[in-house]
This record gives sequence, C-alpha cells and structure tokens, in this order.
Amino acid sequence: MSKMRAAQVSEANGPFELVERDIPEPGPGQVRVRVEACGICHSDAFVKTGGFPGLELPRVPGHEVAGRIDAVGEGVTSWQAGQRVGVGWHGGHCGQCRSCRRGDFVTCANQQIAGISYDGGYADYMLAPQEALAAVPEELDAVHAAPLLCAGITTFNALRHSGAGPGDVVGIQGVGGLGHLAIQYARHMGFHTVALSGGDDKRELARELGAQDYVDTSRQDAVEFLQQLGGARVILSTAPNAGLMSSVIDGLGVDGKLLLVGATPDAIEVSPFQLLMARRSVSGWPSGTPSDSEDTMSFSARTGSQARIETYPLEDVENAYRRMIDNKARFRVVLTMT
Repeated sequence: MSKMRAAQVSEANGPFELVERDIPEPGPGQVRVRVEACGICHSDAFVKTGGFPGLELPRVPGHEVAGRIDAVGEGVTSWQAGQRVGVGWHGGHCGQCRSCRRGDFVTCANQQIAGISYDGGYADYMLAPQEALAAVPEELDAVHAAPLLCAGITTFNALRHSGAGPGDVVGIQGVGGLGHLAIQYARHMGFHTVALSGGDDKRELARELGAQDYVDTSRQDAVEFLQQLGGARVILSTAPNAGLMSSVIDGLGVDGKLLLVGATPDAIEVSPFQLLMARRSVSGWPSGTPSDSEDTMSFSARTGSQARIETYPLEDVENAYRRMIDNKARFRVVLTMT
C-alpha cells in the first residue's frame, strides 16, 4: 500500500512526530485531498496542548488546507478528482440538529472541525466530508489560498455581517495574522478603516494595507480618536487580549458594535452603563461555512487582498509552529507539501 507523511501530536504538549502512514481510502460521502499547502493557525494549539474537549490523540492538526481532490468515496457526485479545493475550520455538519434544520450549519451542535475531529492538513493527504469542501479559484495559488480558509473567512465574514456600511468608521484592533487581512477587507468594503495597535512601527504597514488612519495605542487614546470621528460603527477585535478588547468599548458610536474574533478565555470587562446609553453591543463571530470560504477567496482574488506568509516544508513543522505560537511570524505561516 502507498505511504504518506504526516505530522502528528501523540501526547499533550509533546513534539510533532513526522510519521509514515498508509494513504487512507475515502469512505461514503468522503473525498481524499492531496494537500499542497496547510496554514498553521493559533487554534492548532488546541491539538498541541491536548486542550480541546473530546480531542483524541494522536491527531494530525491543520484546518487551513488547500490542495486537489485525489479520490472520491461512494455517494460523492458534486466533486471529482482533479478539482482544486480547500478545507477550513468548519469540517462538516450533521444536517439533523436544530441549527442545521434552519440552514445555520456553522453553529451545528455536532459540528466537526478539520484537524481536531479528524486528521487535518499537516500531511500529504487527508480525508474530509464532502460538505466541508470549498472550491479554490484558479487566481489563487495554494499557499495564498490556505490562510484564507480560517484567518481570511473569519475576518471577511465578520465584517460583511457586522452591520457597517460604506463610509462608516470601522476600527481594526490588532495588525497581526487576522488584523492585516481585516484591514484590507475593510478598506475594499468601503469602510473608513482605522487600525489600532501598539507601537509606531506598524503605522506604515497599516496604511499600505489600506487603513486611512492609524492609532498607536501606546501613545494615543484610541477612544478619544474614534470619538473625534463620531464613534466607530464597528470595532473588529482580532487580538486575543481581553484587556485590549475592554479598553476600546467607549470608542463605539451610537449602535456601535464590538465584534470579537480574537479567541481568549479571559473575561471582558464592560458595565451596563457603557452599553445602555448608546445602544452599544458586544458580539462574536465564528468563521463560516465552505460557501463563505468561497466568497472570501473570490473577494480576495478580485480585490488583491492577500495574506502575507512565511512558508516551511512539512519536515520543519516544529520550527514553523514555534514561529507562529511565539508571535514571531509576519504574518501567517504555511506548510508546503511539495
């Protein structure tokens, strides 16, 4: 039987193990993807630390997968070998729960997550349910498509559903792996885009990405700046820091929304008074479906919005992961399989 390489985590907080496995055969309703590139996401730490509820080790992480269909299982009729596809965080849904019956697949009570519920893209091949696939446009190569399947869709989808309209003031908190994409999307959606981050060293980059304004929060009061513009309609918080999230709530205008996509277990501090008097709200946004991934990639291709990446071969997975988790990468890290 033919073999493949895979980088697996066998014990919590243990090293990645580069192992040889049999190439799996797709079962009913599954496809086999020949992986070309896989992004390394901060959420892959759930596997590395063994901290995700119900996680079974060993597990191959990876939910920013771009490649080509290599084989299809019984009952798969909408996809065929040779098609370019991606697999993101949303790795399948049950179709039976209350959310699925309403067509809200991203909140499926039994949602599967690629690289957590089943082996992901840190490998030459992976299996995925057919409903988890997103078509990758020809305009995008695999290494640039991969980060859009998590970092891209999360920020794009949150912004387009945020309630902000062209000309509205939208703050992007954080100019990192998520934020650098969010700035590009916000500008192309027609928002008055304000980047918020500590340090003047990111000012030039933020403007290059499309921000009309930049606030160095280590020297300037972000709340005061946003209120001088009339208050933000939306502040998209991409940095996983509850203190920073809490600090900008008063920068929202009437009916303003603090929209969270940066994941942290720490509590946000907000008083009812801060929300009541201006009808402000605090909300979160969870990634999206494969259809949303397709919209994200198409929009990115049309507007030239692109993740800035560092690439590493699969054999260098430990170093690549460390670059991401230590916040040394600028801005997304992608493993390549060829």
